[in-house]
Amino acid sequence: MSKRLIRFDWAVKKLLRNKANFVVLEGFLSELLFEDIKIQKILESEGNQEIEQDKYNRVDILVQNANNELVIVEIQNTYEIDYFHRMAYGASKALTENLSLGQSYSEIKKVISVNIVYFDLGQGKDYVYKGTTNFQSLREETFTKQNISDIFPEYYIIKVNQFNDIAKDTLDEWVYFLKNSEVKDSFKAKGLAEAKEVLDVMRLNQEQTYGYNRYLDYLHVKASEALSLKIQQEELMEKKVAEAKEKIRKDENFKRSVEIAKKMILAGSKDDFISQMTDLTIDQIKALRNEKD
Repeated sequence: MSKRLIRFDWAVKKLLRNKANFVVLEGFLSELLFEDIKIQKILESEGNQEIEQDKYNRVDILVQNANNELVIVEIQNTYEIDYFHRMAYGASKALTENLSLGQSYSEIKKVISVNIVYFDLGQGKDYVYKGTTNFQSLREETFTKQNISDIFPEYYIIKVNQFNDIAKDTLDEWVYFLKNSEVKDSFKAKGLAEAKEVLDVMRLNQEQTYGYNRYLDYLHVKASEALSLKIQQEELMEKKVAEAKEKIRKDENFKRSVEIAKKMILAGSKDDFISQMTDLTIDQIKALRNEKD
């Protein structure tokens, strides 16, 4: 029987930085990147710092793998309008900060940016995306020395809330865990068996339990705020649509009244009578008479 586990984002911040637990993060990255990932060390990153305004909403960890590549794993819980820009900034920052003074540009490390988001990001309906940088010739010439995309950062986005909870492969098993904090007994993905052991809530000490519960409370509050904002936006949109329809209706009624008034003017009707029949003002009717003249 499967059991509820500690959320992956809190675990990244508190438990998975321990070398003894690298196997969990290694398993996740191996399934996502389709290669056997070994973490050499955890590097300093923004997620290592406790910034009060952001310490619950965003988590990130920067690791160096056995291939000397830098892997950023960032987890974002609430909506951020410029998140794609932040992704680009984070990858660029990791790249530049890990090129020592005096090193040639050829020694830059490949950066892999893994982004796990719990909000609607972009319009795509899928839940896992990969982005690379490629150059397309304008003159039918090609770069022949190496694959240029191997130099530039590589991006992965996992839109957790888009996942339908049907695990078709081992990567899906990890996404299921990211969404539900649960590992089914049938799951075979790398690292999940270890996650099931390491991330057992019952293993937390009293201080960790307190901190984790605070974290969950924060996420509940933020989820309620996001839902309230969504409802307000929907109500505002409905109001705007209703106002637009009403304006169109009034405009159409006005046009009909004008057409009727013009016919009544041609028939010799007096202004007071036309106003009673069309709801147009005397000044509006006089203006129509002037147009006729």
